[in-house]
Amino acid sequence: MDENRLNILNQSNRMLSKLQLLSVYFGDDVIYKIYLRSQVIHKLFEANTELDVNKLDLFHLQFTQSLIDLLRKIKKNNEGNVSLLFDEIQINREMIERLNDPTYTIANFNLEKQRQALKVNLSLRKLFQVLSDSGNDNPLSKNINSFSSRFSADFFYTVSNELIEEATAYNLADVYKNPYATIQRKLMGVLCKYDFKTEFYCGLKSGSQVIEVYKFVDADRYFLYVPADNLFVFFDLGKISGIDMSTNLSKKERLVYELKDKNDKLEGNAAAMKAFMPPEIKALLADDYKKITDINFLENISNVDVQANILKSMLNTDII
Repeated sequence: MDENRLNILNQSNRMLSKLQLLSVYFGDDVIYKIYLRSQVIHKLFEANTELDVNKLDLFHLQFTQSLIDLLRKIKKNNEGNVSLLFDEIQINREMIERLNDPTYTIANFNLEKQRQALKVNLSLRKLFQVLSDSGNDNPLSKNINSFSSRFSADFFYTVSNELIEEATAYNLADVYKNPYATIQRKLMGVLCKYDFKTEFYCGLKSGSQVIEVYKFVDADRYFLYVPADNLFVFFDLGKISGIDMSTNLSKKERLVYELKDKNDKLEGNAAAMKAFMPPEIKALLADDYKKITDINFLENISNVDVQANILKSMLNTDII
């Protein structure tokens, strides 16, 4: 075998290897069929020494190389778009990691609201004793207001300022008061009746104002604790009947779920985007395959040249 023939055949094999890799990358049937047909053409020249091997070289230069250049451009463009998606996915993962602070999870909130209810119940019992003894001691438990400071941003429901003002309004003649707390007289009576057994029901907020709603364990009655004023008054639950309390997820936890769902969709989009092929290109490749399959290759090499020119023109369009 002369050196020129050997070089052309070796170069043809390298060209076919590149085309095969691209067919695997895109997973496209037409590209793979073109690769197989090109391999048949290669074998034809390899097995028939009487054929002019320069025509094989011309075929690859005019058609295969143009096809490879076009597919590489599409691949590079797709990989750039996929890279942007994975950058977004990574940013979302980092955000999820920061948001997964155990201090502010629903489990921690549920634990702390039980502790807060115990603090409030103990404070109310002590307030009753102080008022009964006409004393001036501070009956409120230490750090009783830290609960709302920690959890109001994520777990308290937003209501109107008007509702807050209406719910916390009271008549001075209807309350007991000492330097540390204010409580409705009738509320204190009901608390005594039910032995100060209450539980945290929910939190409400409007701007910087926050209130905690408590429910009597043994009765369907509710009252408020207003941390800013250390105020305890009855509360009509009907005022917040329009609030959806079906989920206890914090804002941060809801955001985590949303980011995870978004990442799942982005990963699915990335897989599809990796092998994306513009419809116009797919149609052209199907036409290319038909031509290199139907034509008498040796006699109509110029027809391949026409297809090669179309492939080259695609490299300079905005389709990709």
